[in-house]
This record gives sequence, structure tokens and C-alpha cells, in this order.
Amino acid sequence: MRRTAGGVSWLVAIGLAAVLPAVAASPMPVVSGVPYNADSGSVAVQCGRLIDGVAAQAQGLATVVIRSGRVDSVQPGAVAPTGMTVLDLKLYTCLPGLIDMHTHLTDSGHETSDLSVYYKRTQAEQGAIARDSARATLLAGFTGARDVGTYIAWVDRDLRDAINQGNAVGPRMQIAGYYLTVPAGGGDLVIPGHAESEIPPQVRLGVARGPEQFRQKAEQAVAGGADLLKLIASGAVLAFGGVPGEREMMPEEIKAVVDVAHAHGIKVAAHAHGAQSIKDAILAGADTIEHASLIDDEDIRLAQEHGTALSMDVYNGDWIDTVGREEKWPEEFLRKNVETTEAQRQGFTRAHAAGVDIVYGTDAAVYPHGLNARQFPIMVQRGMTPMEAIQSATSLAARHMGWADRIGSLQPGRFGDLIAVKGDPLEDITRLQDVVVVIKGGLAFKLPAE
Repeated sequence: MRRTAGGVSWLVAIGLAAVLPAVAASPMPVVSGVPYNADSGSVAVQCGRLIDGVAAQAQGLATVVIRSGRVDSVQPGAVAPTGMTVLDLKLYTCLPGLIDMHTHLTDSGHETSDLSVYYKRTQAEQGAIARDSARATLLAGFTGARDVGTYIAWVDRDLRDAINQGNAVGPRMQIAGYYLTVPAGGGDLVIPGHAESEIPPQVRLGVARGPEQFRQKAEQAVAGGADLLKLIASGAVLAFGGVPGEREMMPEEIKAVVDVAHAHGIKVAAHAHGAQSIKDAILAGADTIEHASLIDDEDIRLAQEHGTALSMDVYNGDWIDTVGREEKWPEEFLRKNVETTEAQRQGFTRAHAAGVDIVYGTDAAVYPHGLNARQFPIMVQRGMTPMEAIQSATSLAARHMGWADRIGSLQPGRFGDLIAVKGDPLEDITRLQDVVVVIKGGLAFKLPAE
């Protein structure tokens, strides 16, 4: 295929790769640049093993037929439909594209040592970082993501739209636009040694106090294009001055945000480390609890009774305690991480044993984007089966996003988002850290060298 000076496949660049006639067993072009015609690919993928995201057991040899970006059929055996490109993955295990329910795609994984960088960075500069993060996330096999907060408002919306239009490479995104937080709370970028006057307005769009102000900020987020709302109910680990176990938002403030979101048909993700804040958020109607580090037995009971999912980032404590120390992150952050990491993992085990839904959420940006799958082994070590861990990042995540009819499983009508790994992740969950095939909307973004 002819290439441009920038290395972009010419057919892909003009949006023709997915609509040219294909010959069975012909090579499948890889999307290597932008723009491209999103969700337009047609391909038959022959899988040696298939984990469809729903069934409790893997299937043997099967073929996933994707037409015009959507799954058309899943058939047993190696099928080669007439006139379609066939991708032979009979030596691989295929799965639905993975979903990370708690990412910060617009932020870098190496800036926690000095958060004041966000005071001076422009939206365009942050957008360039976001594009790199999104590409890394997709190539790691995560074709879906919830971006649950960005310091510089609306960079996540611009990234989402660019991906949907084929002008950037990345996962399907739901975005929050900005944090809803009290002044000097976990989502407000107040830093010791810096005057608040240094903080630009675009970093404080969601700062509020009292139910009415929170209601107004929530309405503004919805009007601006938010797919979900993110509120900071408790103190944060990676923020100055906050105490993870203590309230920051009051129950009536949380309820005001939830009422706005649900009136518009979207969901609420509530950052809550402390047991009281977890309880407050569940009773106010939040749809997911983020972190849940200090969850107690009453919280677990309430989550089960209310159908509230937990998104527990049980890997990144290791990264903070090693790389964070090497990079000289603030001592306050390192201390609070130690105080919450093991407690969170024990709470994860108890909540899972009680039957509470736990979705896959990593807090990527705390550690570099593209390493999202490092959390799977911790989830298995702390009580999940490998299949449960996989479903937490596929069908279960999609259901709690409200996107079960779009992603999270390889079933007819869903988007043609498929990944593949060597070996069997049900035997060795670390296989998911080396995704060798990424197909999104029927288009290949990553294929084996052979």
C-alpha cells in the first residue's frame, strides 16, 4: 500500500480501506494513522478459542463475522464467508475488547510529583497528551473506557469526539467533562505553596458548595456534553489536605448531582474512599462507587441491596509505593496510599464474596496508560476467578455503563471490538498484559507481525 510521508496508510487516510472489495484470506490493513472511517470494517475472524464476555465457559474453534463495524454472527468452526477478508487467529484466544471503567485519559502517568503543571498547560497541549494516552490504551486491548475526570475541563470531550470521528485513535469513551467537588476538595487543584489565584478557571469549573450550586454545575456538565457525572464525596489519596476516610460532600449535595444525572438519563460515578461517604453515595443513588478503599460490611450490604457497582483500583497502590517513591511524589500522597492499599484489597475480597458487582477500573494516569491490564492478577489473587475478572472488564462493565447493547460481548449487533492473546488467559490471566490483536469496529489497529 502506498504511504504518505508521515507513514499513514494512504487507503486508510482517505477512508477507503474498509469499503474496498476484499478477497478471502487477503491481508488485513492496519489503521496506522488518521483520519480513518470509524466503525466501518468487515472481516471474518477465525479464533482458536473464544471468550465471548457472557458465557461461563470458553468456546473452541469459532468464527466471529463482523460486517460494517458490527458483529454479524458467531459461528462454530473455521468459516470463510465469500468475499470477506479472513483473519486466521486459530493459534490465539479471542475476547471482546476490554473496558476500563475508571481512567483519566487526558492526564499523563508521570506528573503526580508536580501537579502545578496543569496551571499553565493549554487545552491544545493537554489534548496532545490525551491522544497519546488514548492510543496506548487502545493498543493494550481496551476498546472502551470511562474517563472519570480531567483537571483541564472538556479535554476529554474533545478526545471522545475526535475518536468517534476517526480523527484520533483510541477507545470508545464516556466522559465527565470535569470533577464536581467542594472547594479545596479532592477534585480541586489547590497546591501548597501556590496561591489559588494561580489556578485558571478551566481547572475549577466543577467547584461548588451546597445542593443548589452542585445542581447548577451538574446541569452545566450535562449541557456541555458529559456522558456521566463524577463527584468527589470523600477525601482523596492523591490530593493535598484531604483525608480519604472523611466526608467532603454532604448527602444532600450528592443527591442533587444524582437527581440531575438521572433526570437526563446518565449515570453518576462517586469517588468515595471512606465508609461513611460510600454509604452516603449509595443511599443518594450513585451508580458506581470509585475506589471504595475503606468499605465496611454495612456498605457491602447496601451495595448489594441497591445494585450499586464498585470500581476498585486494586493494583495502583503497588505503583505508587514503588515508582511514586522513586519519582519523589509528595510524602502525604505516599502515606495515604499505604493507609488505603491493603484495606482496599481486603474490602475487595469481602465485597466479591458477598456477591457485589465489581467492575474493572484502574485509575490509569496514576500509572501509565497502556499498562491497564496489570490489575487482572491482583483481582484473581484477591478472590475472583479469571473468567470473573474478564467479565468485570467486558459484559459486567458494559452493563454498568449502560452500554450492554453496544460493547462488552461478542454477540450479534454489538460493535465489532475484538482482541486476541497467545495462550489461555483462563489458565494465566497475565496473558492479557500482552494483547497482540486489536480490532475496533471491524478495523485492525494491531496485528501479529506474522
